Amino acid sequence: MRGKNGENPVNTDTKHLLTGASMPLVDPELLSEIVTTAGDISLLLTPEGRVAAVTVNPDHPSFGQLEGWIGRPVSEVITEESNEKLVKRIASLDKPGSRTRAIELNHVDQAMLEFPVRYSLHRIGNDHSILMVGRDMRPVAEMQQQLVLAQFALERDYESQREMDTRYRVLMEATRDAVVLVAMSTGRIIDLNAAAALILGGARQDLIGAAIAQEFEGRRRGEFLENLSTIAAADSVNPVELVVRRSQRKVGVVPKLFRAAGERLMLCRIEVSDQHGAPSPGITESVEHLFHEGVDAIVFLDQDGNIVAGNEAFLKLTDSTHMANVRGRSLADFLARGGADLRVMLDSTRRARQVRLYLTRIRSEFSVEVPVEISATFLTDRPKPGFGLIIRDASRSDLLRKSGFGTGEDGMRSVIELVGSSTLKDIVAETTDVVEKMCIQTAVDLTRNNRVAAAEMLGLSRQSLYVKLRKFGLLSREDD
Repeated sequence: MRGKNGENPVNTDTKHLLTGASMPLVDPELLSEIVTTAGDISLLLTPEGRVAAVTVNPDHPSFGQLEGWIGRPVSEVITEESNEKLVKRIASLDKPGSRTRAIELNHVDQAMLEFPVRYSLHRIGNDHSILMVGRDMRPVAEMQQQLVLAQFALERDYESQREMDTRYRVLMEATRDAVVLVAMSTGRIIDLNAAAALILGGARQDLIGAAIAQEFEGRRRGEFLENLSTIAAADSVNPVELVVRRSQRKVGVVPKLFRAAGERLMLCRIEVSDQHGAPSPGITESVEHLFHEGVDAIVFLDQDGNIVAGNEAFLKLTDSTHMANVRGRSLADFLARGGADLRVMLDSTRRARQVRLYLTRIRSEFSVEVPVEISATFLTDRPKPGFGLIIRDASRSDLLRKSGFGTGEDGMRSVIELVGSSTLKDIVAETTDVVEKMCIQTAVDLTRNNRVAAAEMLGLSRQSLYVKLRKFGLLSREDD
């Protein structure tokens, strides 16, 4: 077909041009130049697998002189693993319909040691020689190695950062000084330790992110930060006298400015200056020694009555081997009347803040019951309020037994008068009624007339308790 001017049209289909009969013949010298410049390195292999020729791209002289490869088996210039890959790929070239796929081989040279090359394999000539046109993969391998080294460096930096964060956190929590970190750009708390949270009267997670000026009485954010900055710049040793908003405690704040990662920060050390502040080191050591070495059991509970801490005397009283065995358990597990006993004691302590004497029995791990008297205090001066209990063994106290009979003095006097005038059977019956009335009256008093709790404490049903209340005349007219 001819064009408008009678000329043959130019075929612009490159794929068609390079396939079939349309492929023009190429001069051998030009073909050699094309092969040389098409890749970084090219090898011509004989059917026996020997290197017949080696050409190196003149623009890629880093390979050096490779004429020594000519005449040698190709297996001698590549690694053993690469030789296995090459043998399998050459065998696949003879299969019908096979496509040329790239293969990566690692060359071995005395001067350059080992270097990778990505080859494409082509059958040429009537003798089935193999032309291997390759691209140098060393830049890619070097880039991959740099990425791996960079990854290792990042991991080392990450581990170092984690180590520094751990040291910082341990130092913050171990120090007895109350420390607060404030961002000068926002005036907000970015971190603080438990001692600072206790003085400020809030939980640490609630105080982080709060404006530092709002935690003190009568302070505005801009004025407060400017005042602290001025004192910190002057290196003044005198703390700023402030009043904590939540607890109304008088404190002194010692600021110090510094810069980290380009951000201005302020470290505020808080000192308690009022008479209700932290105890002196001598008192602290004495209290700690009393807790560990005291003869009376001391236990700290959370608001639900679960054990937070206890001393050695408590472990002896309950026959427990280690504090880990009792921490987190409810104190009701060690009370003779269980949950009812604990609920009455804690509710009374919440209402009155203190309970001076609560009589009950402690049940040990081996179900041995010991009479005790408990003094309880509701501890509210902390982020998480709880209870502090002092438990005293009363098994050898004559006072406990006398106080138990004192509540029913009239009944006991009547029982004593029966001796000599009544049989032992009648005396025992009368004594049982007296003791039963005493127990019921005590349970009602302890539960503040809560009949459900009293019945649970005595192990009775509510109906049985009402029957006994009527029997002993303990019901008022309104209850009837």
